[in-house]
Amino acid sequence: MKIKKDDQVLVIQGKDKGKKGRVMKVYPKVSRLLVEKINYRKKAMRRSQQNPQGGIVQMEGMLPSANVQLICPRCSQPTRVAYSVLADGTKQRSCKKCSELI
Repeated sequence: MKIKKDDQVLVIQGKDKGKKGRVMKVYPKVSRLLVEKINYRKKAMRRSQQNPQGGIVQMEGMLPSANVQLICPRCSQPTRVAYSVLADGTKQRSCKKCSELI
């Protein structure tokens, strides 16, 4: 998967189209992401010691990874991700627009 935890992403499809957020968790087997403050869902929570009152809670839902685009930290634009092989033989992600390493 080309998007990692703590990357800044832009939502390009769905009800939150145009919003930016930070990736909190990545689920590579199902190709989905959990993005901070994006795709809120309401969930009924039962009473517990951590949540003594219970009730309805808003929480983030998973997004398909195809619905987001990585924001390059250097040029601050949504971009596709390329892989570059460095001189020491390691693979590194790079921006398709400015060719800077991410």
